[in-house]
Amino acid sequence: MGYKNLAECVSDLEKNGHLIRIKEEVDPYLEMAAIHLRVYENQGPALFFENVKGSKFPAVSNLFGTLERSKFMFRDSLPKVEQLVALRSDPIKALKNPIKSAGSALTALSALPLKQSLFKNTFQKTTISSLPQIVNWPMDGGPFITMPQVFTEDIDQPGVMHGNLGMYRIQLAGNEYVTDKEIGLHYQIHRGIGVHQTKANAKGQPLKVSIFVGGPPSHPLAAVMPLPEGLSELTFAGALGNRRFRYFYDEEGFCISADADFIITGTVHPQENKPEGPFGDHLGYYSLTHPFPLMKVNNVYHKKDAIWSFTVVGRPPQEDTSFGALIHEITGSAIPQEVPGLKEVNAVDAAGVHPLLFAIGSERYTPYLKERKPQEILTIANHILGKNQLSLAKYLFIAAREDDENLSTNNIALFLQHMLERIDLTKDLHFYTNTTIDTLDYSGDGLNSGSKVVFAAAGAKKRDLIEKLSLDFSLPEGYINYKIAIPGVLAVQGNKYENKITSKQEIAILKGHLKSQNLSNLQLIVLCDDAEFTAANINNLVWVTFTRSNPASDIDGVNDFTINKHWGCEGPLIIDARKKPHHAPELIKDPEIEKKVDKLAEKGASLYGII
Repeated sequence: MGYKNLAECVSDLEKNGHLIRIKEEVDPYLEMAAIHLRVYENQGPALFFENVKGSKFPAVSNLFGTLERSKFMFRDSLPKVEQLVALRSDPIKALKNPIKSAGSALTALSALPLKQSLFKNTFQKTTISSLPQIVNWPMDGGPFITMPQVFTEDIDQPGVMHGNLGMYRIQLAGNEYVTDKEIGLHYQIHRGIGVHQTKANAKGQPLKVSIFVGGPPSHPLAAVMPLPEGLSELTFAGALGNRRFRYFYDEEGFCISADADFIITGTVHPQENKPEGPFGDHLGYYSLTHPFPLMKVNNVYHKKDAIWSFTVVGRPPQEDTSFGALIHEITGSAIPQEVPGLKEVNAVDAAGVHPLLFAIGSERYTPYLKERKPQEILTIANHILGKNQLSLAKYLFIAAREDDENLSTNNIALFLQHMLERIDLTKDLHFYTNTTIDTLDYSGDGLNSGSKVVFAAAGAKKRDLIEKLSLDFSLPEGYINYKIAIPGVLAVQGNKYENKITSKQEIAILKGHLKSQNLSNLQLIVLCDDAEFTAANINNLVWVTFTRSNPASDIDGVNDFTINKHWGCEGPLIIDARKKPHHAPELIKDPEIEKKVDKLAEKGASLYGII
């Protein structure tokens, strides 16, 4: 059976060696986050903070910190849910093997939400300022809820079956928010809550919002599942948790999760916004201050022995990386089933997820020709970039399955090598300009605004990639250092970026200098601020290259040309991945706070032997 609540989960994890208690008083300002980050880096256990400074409520984090622990929490239901997802992708399986599929009917039954008023008297009221005021990073605009389940209903089709449960960050205090009466609701484009607010705005009505914190672990996981529009996440929470999602409505008509530890209810009124942020986010940079919906608080409920649930986001990998791994474990081939010809897709976590997508598709358009070239995979690429949150991708690399049956999108270095061995830089780059990109990505020319590019490669291997530069290789003055990152990719350290005009001049000099050199086996030059750091490992390479560049403005190339509005180059591609004035600052830890964490690792302290 599934957990009834978060306390049951904490007890089970502790009993089985997956959780430790931190008995010392800890400061929610930076210290709790620093502890979490250090333990996660060491692939340590879940953390139960018994004494949170300034709050009577204990807190838990790192529940999903490893895939092993995540699968342990759902050990009773995971196989059934995977089977249910497979049946949705291929219902013929149920007809072929009805006995094996019978268990899926029981799982489907547990997916139905259960309206139950028995729990109404188990909740007490508190205030926003009484909750743990956790601040993760030094420049954050205030305390945030980082593991919320934000519930809204469709104003035209009321009821939980048409509801949306999403994980959108919530700013509890700071900026212009009135203490205990107002909080900030940040959600990005392509989120279900946006559909609900649009409908409410059209009718001139406030949107009712319920924010759940805690509850069984299936609830926060359901909030981040990429489900089809119109399918309630509450049904998935029930199926995964082996326990129907229990709910009731309070006297003011707000939906209350009967199993949550905390519930904040309130309303969002049309065109009422306030500045929200900054916030240290999962690309490894701060998302800056912008106007986002203002939520006016009605009530703050909590259970008698409530536990506050939180996580810390930052440069990947983090706990949300394990979320992603578990989602992939559950959904398996669901997305490829929805896109004809798509075999595999991977939003590359090391590059911040949305900036970089790898995909493998079929190339079957002209099997009667000896030479294969990108055709069908371009159709697949367009399909990918038009699908849900995949449409936020900035760089999409897509290869043909027929070229290598063993190719995997999960091996970053080998996948890039496969692409660079085959790509024709004169033909195989396809740009989308003046379009939408991820809200958290500041490499473009405005909020949600930037460009995309598809790298497509199909056919036989064209070249052996360079692994060592010749002795006569040189760079022009102003280029300080260079290093081969992976075969075919050179990290080049340039001067600090000043402006577009200076950058064009510098790159023109670089291109002119490289024209005379034999670089046929060098395919990509990454212009960066620190060549040693960028080339140190594959994670650094993709993080720097794809989070600090906007394809339309930052891609150049040696011997480049434009014919019939198609851009290409005959020599190596150049991506300017230097930090630019409009970029958000990267996340840097506070050294004094790190010293406090070090003390918790001393003999006799709670983290001894853990970090």
